[in-house]
Amino acid sequence: MSVRINSSNGNINIDEQVVATLAGLAAVECYGIVGMAAKSASEGLFELARKEHLTKGVKVTIKENKVVVDLFVVVQFGVRISTVAENIIAKVKYNLENFTGLEVVNVNVHVQGVRVL
Repeated sequence: MSVRINSSNGNINIDEQVVATLAGLAAVECYGIVGMAAKSASEGLFELARKEHLTKGVKVTIKENKVVVDLFVVVQFGVRISTVAENIIAKVKYNLENFTGLEVVNVNVHVQGVRVL
């Protein structure tokens, strides 16, 4: 599903994949994040997604130009998970609202694992 924005100059269509990519890029830039978690269909296990597959760890729901984002992440060992999650929420919300002009209602961070480096 895509978002349709009507302006005086014409119409703008933003696909959910674009919103998911922006959210994934914003999340992996945050300190303490190792990467996005991609769910393996065969065993139900989560594994680290490659950088080119950031959208596999992102679920976007758009209704009436309001966005809800679910992020599935893997964090680095030794960081405070609550602080990292708060940073992710703030950055993703800020980037999506500034880049797309859509209202971000909720950003949910699901920590799927901890990676020891």
